Amino acid sequence: MEITRQARPTTGRRAWFALAGFAAAVFVAAAIGGLGVQGTTDEYANLQQPSWAPPSWLFGPVWTALYALIAVAGWLVWRRVGFSPALWAWTAQLVLNAIWTPLFFGAGQYGLAFAEIVLMWLAIGVTVVLFARVSRGAMALLLPYWAWVTFAAALNLSIWQLNS
Repeated sequence: MEITRQARPTTGRRAWFALAGFAAAVFVAAAIGGLGVQGTTDEYANLQQPSWAPPSWLFGPVWTALYALIAVAGWLVWRRVGFSPALWAWTAQLVLNAIWTPLFFGAGQYGLAFAEIVLMWLAIGVTVVLFARVSRGAMALLLPYWAWVTFAAALNLSIWQLNS
């Protein structure tokens, strides 16, 4: 069942400032992750990896697109119901997203990073369910992200097993 309650209408300048705010939040999460991967191209290349592991150059473009989808999805929900439980879930998954990269690359804690990405995967799932109740469009925007994190979790697990 889709929630039809609507917060104060968000149009005009206020809506665009809010979109910029969601983009800024996602940028901060990406920047934290980016700090954790500076100079790690060689580290990633030197890890034992499964045959299906993507090349390191692919991660930047994929994450750029996914972060844009995450920001727009959050903004769409905010426009519909304001800062609600759905956006608390969105915030939680974004914080977990920011933590994973420094754990995996910065600290080299592949097992801990795997446990953390499982929590992130679950948080994204909760966010998807809550977003579906507010906006099917916002929910759909998160599905590629959830799919990529599913793939990333499998890759994380495989790299942990191969490099332990």
